[in-house]
Amino acid sequence: MKVLVACEMSQEVCKAFRAKGHEAYSCDIQTCSGGHPEWHILGDALAVINGNADFTTCDGQTHTVDKWDLLIAHPPCTYLSNAGAVRLYKKINEKRYIDLERFENGQDAKEFFLKFIHAPVEKIAVENPIPSGVYRLPKYTQIIQPYEYGHPYSKKTCLWLKNLPKLTPTNIVKPICSWVSGGSKKSDGTARTNCGMIHDSKTRSKTFSGIAQAMAEQWGIEED
Repeated sequence: MKVLVACEMSQEVCKAFRAKGHEAYSCDIQTCSGGHPEWHILGDALAVINGNADFTTCDGQTHTVDKWDLLIAHPPCTYLSNAGAVRLYKKINEKRYIDLERFENGQDAKEFFLKFIHAPVEKIAVENPIPSGVYRLPKYTQIIQPYEYGHPYSKKTCLWLKNLPKLTPTNIVKPICSWVSGGSKKSDGTARTNCGMIHDSKTRSKTFSGIAQAMAEQWGIEED
């Protein structure tokens, strides 16, 4: 299969599919951190999503893909996630107002997200946290958790799927805490009982290896 993993710098998903023998490429506007520049396209994923175009990987080699068999996309969630919805509003003189700049950024993020959902690829999976209802994204297909794939953490992740089966848990373990830190206080000002492990945005957005392997094993089956 020819697989495009959009908005991925960690290369976790790309490497999992490569290990199964697929021609997979990661693509991001940032350089890869997964150690395989020969599989990484530095640039906007929308520029290569349609296929029928040459592209150059970070090792300087040129490749041609007529069409992608599978697209797995991880579009930015900064403005779309439900967790960030509290920042959409600001208080002035004890009254709440919508932050128009952030709202417009969210609309741009929604437009970018939908381009992956509607991409001309036969099989599609788009990943994001639970979205804010403000932006009215399409209903997700399923929610997965790291602890269903061998990692003892909770981090609800939504998958929007097209022509793909729901991802099946491979190794359910007991979660010890949340993966993502939401700060020391809740939105109502009370203290959080579980502050989470990770504050760094790059680390918390990285796909868990167990989930990447499940994707490659369950979605990387080529039809006769």
